[in-house]
Amino acid sequence: MEAVTGIFPSQSEANQAVEKLRSSGVSAENLTLLVPGNNIPEELKSVPVDATEQPGMGKAIGAVLGGAAGLSGGLLAAFVPGVGMVTALGLLGAAALTAAGATVGAVAGGTLENSTTKGLPEDEIFVYEDALRKGRSVVIAMADGDSEATSMRIAMEEGGAEAVDAARDEWWIGLRSAEKEHYLQAGKDLDTDETFFRMGFEAALHSRMRCMEFDQVSSEMANRIDELEKRYPNSNVAELYTRGYQRGREYYQRTCDKAEAA
Repeated sequence: MEAVTGIFPSQSEANQAVEKLRSSGVSAENLTLLVPGNNIPEELKSVPVDATEQPGMGKAIGAVLGGAAGLSGGLLAAFVPGVGMVTALGLLGAAALTAAGATVGAVAGGTLENSTTKGLPEDEIFVYEDALRKGRSVVIAMADGDSEATSMRIAMEEGGAEAVDAARDEWWIGLRSAEKEHYLQAGKDLDTDETFFRMGFEAALHSRMRCMEFDQVSSEMANRIDELEKRYPNSNVAELYTRGYQRGREYYQRTCDKAEAA
């Protein structure tokens, strides 16, 4: 399965995209909506799981996440560090919130490990979080093959979605000036070092690595740096990647502190 994600400027546009994808045959278990706060509309709460189910996101999902706080009819509301309250519609949404650091309660039978969640791109979670902090909504659909993925992307784009890669670049542009100034104070030039610095910065925000001390991720970092050094010989990969990783850790901590203060 491949995740196809669209970031929408408004919840109404995201709602319409969900409805369009459902009407095109995308099953509820392969579709998730993430919204800031607790604002899932009534019409989406009544989406059927499949043709054999009665309306409602599913007693199946409800059973899986029955121990989670705020769950009703397949909905899950949870506090995400650095973001605030986020409401998810659908099974994959529970996996996304868990990857983002939310505590969603007991999950029966390890169901979140099944095939509906294996395609979740954990390295994109921080992009979703940034969008939610800005009041945007995120739609994630799991595609079975390239053809379905293409159809989903087209449907989301027609509905006004911004692609994750574009949102990721927008996020970095918003940080770049401050990072360049900080880097300049250390006698370094971000214009020449940006590629590997940014790779390290984003690695620190990966859902598996955030908040980890260096000794906890040293093996994974060493492997990644080794891969990059082979691809880019004669480049100062290790120093730049490590500098970026440290700044990424500091950024994530600042983001969490601001959210808690608010």
